[in-house]
Amino acid sequence: MSTVQLFRTGDTPLPDVIILTHKLTREYDMGSELVRALRGVSVQIQKNEYVAVMGPSGSGKSTLMNLIGCLDTPTSGEYWLNGQKVSDLADDELARIRNKEIGFVFQTFNLLPRADALHNVELPLIYAGMSARSRRDRAAHALQRVGLGDRMDHRPNELSGGQRQRVAIARALVNEPSILLADEPTGNLDSTTGLEIMALFRELHDSGQTVVMVTHEQDIAAHAARVITLRDGVVATDQARAA
Repeated sequence: MSTVQLFRTGDTPLPDVIILTHKLTREYDMGSELVRALRGVSVQIQKNEYVAVMGPSGSGKSTLMNLIGCLDTPTSGEYWLNGQKVSDLADDELARIRNKEIGFVFQTFNLLPRADALHNVELPLIYAGMSARSRRDRAAHALQRVGLGDRMDHRPNELSGGQRQRVAIARALVNEPSILLADEPTGNLDSTTGLEIMALFRELHDSGQTVVMVTHEQDIAAHAARVITLRDGVVATDQARAA
């Protein structure tokens, strides 16, 4: 029997469960209409899992990503992240959790155009109050980890799309987060470059990084070890892929 089935309100997840949602709902009041984006989602993700979340437009996958990423709070239900219940935290506490526990990778890269790669990767460490020398060393190591050790002084307009995404991945990794949360990470890349980024995610997963990726593309989801499919705000399927 799974941990989710055994989970009761007030229980603490097992130590190796890094993400646990229990009967998570999210509703939006659109005036004359109540939109039920999530209708009771219960999932668990263990440390060092590589999970893809799929679903058609309106399925709730982006809402679930926002909740897992502590960018939003649920209407009801519980969300535990790395052993801490975060579903009812205040905004300032959620911001602290985001900066410490979660590395975000977005489809649009979200890089500062006038800053070089090193400074873009440093940004989360500046917010964390780290000293200049320490954050430069940490940012340089993150860029080397994604294969851009020779591009640290290049600005985004001097980099290819794949290199920009690698900078974004380095920025996501620089705080050594519990989760790497990627939203359509290959959406702005050609197919060859997309495969290179997927190979990088595989390397990161092999090194022990927990990866949760939201995508609508079957061929991209196929790189994950497990695929959760949402439909109409509920989990339609949750399947491990053959090794």
